[in-house]
Amino acid sequence: MSGYPPSSDIAFTPSVKAVQQRKGSRDVYAAMEAQGGFRTLIDDRLRMALAIADSAYLVTASADAQPYAQHRGGPPGFIRVMDEHTLGFADFSGNRQYITAGNLAENPRAFLFVMDYAERRRVKIWGRARMVDNDPELCLRLMPAGYGAKPEAALMFEVDAWDLNCPQHIPRKFGAAQVTAVLAERDARIAALEAELSRLKGEIS
Repeated sequence: MSGYPPSSDIAFTPSVKAVQQRKGSRDVYAAMEAQGGFRTLIDDRLRMALAIADSAYLVTASADAQPYAQHRGGPPGFIRVMDEHTLGFADFSGNRQYITAGNLAENPRAFLFVMDYAERRRVKIWGRARMVDNDPELCLRLMPAGYGAKPEAALMFEVDAWDLNCPQHIPRKFGAAQVTAVLAERDARIAALEAELSRLKGEIS
């Protein structure tokens, strides 16, 4: 290991490590830290997780550390991988409170929490974010094809570290589109079986 602190120190502060020590998990995470800590580059595993993600929570904080979480959603893959360090997505018009934009204007630290209920998978991403206004070309590049929303700005997210959590306690849920597709497949199968049954009855009679 190099002389640099592990990337997991972004979350495992001295206070957190003290609690880990008291609760008995410090040795496990110390072994992870010896390997460098959390991942820092966007690899294929993260790319695949984001390619199917249609929902995420973006957490920011004001200059005096007042936290705020805001939902971000869109078609699967709306969070785009720009390069091995950077994510981006179109920031759609909403309720116009601009809390996230105001927080990022004075404190760029941000956190993305991506939940995949169908696969019982959660991704935690730490980094620094910024709003990009008055760049229609970038907004167009980040805009999901065919999505009927108005992009107001672009949000660029520089990844410092990321981690995949275990699936414990995540309820398995499926989106409406997934359920509709499964039911359509079931109905088609039933129709095919009924047609085959009708044909066989005709042959017997």
